[in-house]
Amino acid sequence: MIIPQRYEGKQIAVYGLGRTGLSAIRALVAGGAGVVAWDDNETAAEQASAAGAVVMHPSGWNWLALTALVLSPGVPLTHPEPHAVVQMAKAAGVEIIGDTELFAQALADSGSDARLVIITGTNGKSTTTALVAHMISKCGMTVQMGGNIGIPVLDLAPPTDETVYVLEMSSYQADLTHTMRSDVSILLNITPDHLERHGGYEGYIASKRRVFDMVKRDGRIVLGVNSIQTQAICTELKVTDNSRLLPVAVGQVLSHGYFVISGVLWDGTLSVSDEVIDLKDIAALTGAHNWENAAAAYACGRALGLDPMRLKEGLKSFPGLPHRQEILPSLRGVRFVNDSKATNAEAAAKALVCYDHIYWIAGGRLKEGGVRDLTGLMGPVERAYLIGEGAAEIAETLKGQVEMVQCGTLERAVDRAMRDALSEGYPDPVVLLSPACASFDQYPDFEVRGDAFKAAVMALRDGTPVPSNGDAVA
Repeated sequence: MIIPQRYEGKQIAVYGLGRTGLSAIRALVAGGAGVVAWDDNETAAEQASAAGAVVMHPSGWNWLALTALVLSPGVPLTHPEPHAVVQMAKAAGVEIIGDTELFAQALADSGSDARLVIITGTNGKSTTTALVAHMISKCGMTVQMGGNIGIPVLDLAPPTDETVYVLEMSSYQADLTHTMRSDVSILLNITPDHLERHGGYEGYIASKRRVFDMVKRDGRIVLGVNSIQTQAICTELKVTDNSRLLPVAVGQVLSHGYFVISGVLWDGTLSVSDEVIDLKDIAALTGAHNWENAAAAYACGRALGLDPMRLKEGLKSFPGLPHRQEILPSLRGVRFVNDSKATNAEAAAKALVCYDHIYWIAGGRLKEGGVRDLTGLMGPVERAYLIGEGAAEIAETLKGQVEMVQCGTLERAVDRAMRDALSEGYPDPVVLLSPACASFDQYPDFEVRGDAFKAAVMALRDGTPVPSNGDAVA
């Protein structure tokens, strides 16, 4: 646990008692702070009380006695409108921070030489965070990974001079972080997302760019330049901050930076570009989007001064993350790919261009725009197997582009896709779960959906029969 010391003897409020809120309470109490907290969830409130907080509705807090409000990242800070607790804090002049700010303060107060890497972006940040941590570990260093991925930051081990913290940071967390200072900040890409929470696209871009404000004077900025918005940011930074800038790109040669051409990663920071590694041979880094992640991770490792050969070994040995084009063991020559994290069309499109002879499982709760962005990408798809509440709309949108089967449930879709893949005899067929939809119509989150996919594949191995619903061609 990382313990913030500067709040000893002071009163702190925590609002929102998910993983990060409860983690903040434990750390603050350990540091000698008095904590009041609230969440409508009774179970979470009971856990907060057990951790040492006084659980009380904000209307009963003594706002004049509070030093800070630790806000859950999920609570609206500014848009669509500030949450009531935010308005109370501002009226009382109470500073609003997140658990990441408590981490930043504790790290600064520790006096250690621990190093810090921050990673953000609309897509790919979890994979890149895990990849960076894996590569640093392969270089023999002590790594602590957390933040928006896995472990809350205050639950990580205390800093030592040998520690490298690798943190995934969401736009929500960035807005609640004010004093963090990184050795490397990575921004992978920016495309429209969470616009209602940031007051539009410009507000979202501003939140993502905050990671640059967190870079130390002698730190480095790793910036993917394959999205329109990050290209514009790169042009600006070349004028204002070129000495710290390390651009990365896929499909274009850079005069300075790291880039991938036809799957091969190049180091373009030298007087003559040097070939680093062929990423096409790494199963866990399939596709152009993962090549961008790999280029950013390698650039980060070099910015930290790590050995190129060990970094390459780290790339080769990366196992990947669950539910993100996760390769499952093949069955009778059929490959299975769990891409349950693809909760929108843009994410699914990245998987659909990675394989041939795809038996595609899609559906769930559609997001804004549906699957319109997938029109024209059905070439490698032999058949689509539709599930969930969005199935009819997907069938209408992709009508005439691909044969579709209404399966209803994931288990029936897996069974039917497997039978078709075996009977049709294409070489190296792939049953791909890349839903292009949220999971909430049938599953509590994409992880549970992905686990259900893996269980359905395991049932095929065991020979467990799947009840038929008379699957209908859409």
